[in-house]
Amino acid sequence: MDPGPQSAGEGGSDAGTAAERRPLAPTAAQTTAENPWPVRQLSVKVNEYIGRMSPLWVEGQIVQFNRRPGAGMSFMTLRDVDVDMSFSVPVREYVLRGMAVEPTPGARVVVHAKPTFWSKRGSLQLEADDIRPVGLGELLAQLEQLKRVLTAEGLFDASRKQPLPFLPRTVGLICGRESAAERDVVVNAQRRWPAVRFEIREVAVQGAKAVREVSAALRELDGLEEVDVIIISRGGGSIEDLLPFSDEQLVRLVTGARTPIVSAIGHEVDTPLIDLAADVRASTPTDAAKRVVPDIQAELDQLTLGRTRLRAAIRARLEREQSALDALRSRPVLESPGTILSGRADEIRSHLSLARTLVGSRLDRARDQVDHLGRQVRALSPLATLERGYAVVQTPDGALVRSPEQAPPGQPLSVRVAGGRFGAERAEHDPYLPLTAPDYPEES
Repeated sequence: MDPGPQSAGEGGSDAGTAAERRPLAPTAAQTTAENPWPVRQLSVKVNEYIGRMSPLWVEGQIVQFNRRPGAGMSFMTLRDVDVDMSFSVPVREYVLRGMAVEPTPGARVVVHAKPTFWSKRGSLQLEADDIRPVGLGELLAQLEQLKRVLTAEGLFDASRKQPLPFLPRTVGLICGRESAAERDVVVNAQRRWPAVRFEIREVAVQGAKAVREVSAALRELDGLEEVDVIIISRGGGSIEDLLPFSDEQLVRLVTGARTPIVSAIGHEVDTPLIDLAADVRASTPTDAAKRVVPDIQAELDQLTLGRTRLRAAIRARLEREQSALDALRSRPVLESPGTILSGRADEIRSHLSLARTLVGSRLDRARDQVDHLGRQVRALSPLATLERGYAVVQTPDGALVRSPEQAPPGQPLSVRVAGGRFGAERAEHDPYLPLTAPDYPEES
């Protein structure tokens, strides 16, 4: 074997081991080209430095949100609104449950988080323990909280809703001054029912005066007896513009009104709280006009159709009844009414004959039975026994004499035979019999 290469190999291995075991620079400033930090050392140092940072509040915009309810942890990406920079923010489930509104992409939030460094991947993230909406998000959170409170009170329950009248005498309309919403409601309602009447109150529908003026107009119209339905209408706008129609005071006023309320605020996607409190929610002012008055042409068409169907139904009914009457009149019993009486008379005569036969047979059987019972009674009568030669002997007190001991000698007796009764007296001895009577066998 050649020891040269082996020695060289062993020398190279020792050099590598020595390089790995040399002491690392304690700080970043002490590193050199000959003594650099490995990547893992840099990762450890960064993790130690960031771990000493205190939790802080960070503002940003949510650009991505992944909800993972089953895992107990969700993830969102927080981006700076001015520069293209973002951080991954893991959020635990209990933090999300404490929020009034669930985070959505595009919302601006303030996050209280602790910066953490993922050393294996070399990435920085923020572990959030509190998230609060700002700007529009905070406003939406307040509205959501108010919605939950009013819902718990039952102000939005379907049982509180009033039905709209079929044809109101007067329609109350609350709208902006010279607004497109007013024209949409009035023009479309009059197109559907030209005779419709309006009580219009033009008020501020945006700004600080909106709630006060809308509430005053609603109270006034609700107090008019001829007003059968009230429309509160406004065109579209931002959430801030439609904010007066989510005011708690106005919502409670709408809920307590005696007149049915139709809410036509904004567009289909806009849902202020007054929409939930109103008896009917219309998607647009035009839709509100269609809901409060019927279409006269459609009603005339329905009336014409109803008359046509009624005539056809009456004609068909008369024809059916006439056919049934003709069928009855064509029957033999109606052509010759005496036929049914003749048949019934024969049936009655047959029943009478049968009844006489049955009654006569029953009387004959009863007569035979009476005769038979009479013969039995006569055969069992004591008189029949006396006619065969027997007699009945009685003492003066009427007791029957059944043995000689009951009639001592000299005792007067009464003897009854078939022909009548005569008296007798017990003699000392019977002159016709011996003194000692022979023994007779006892009757079995």
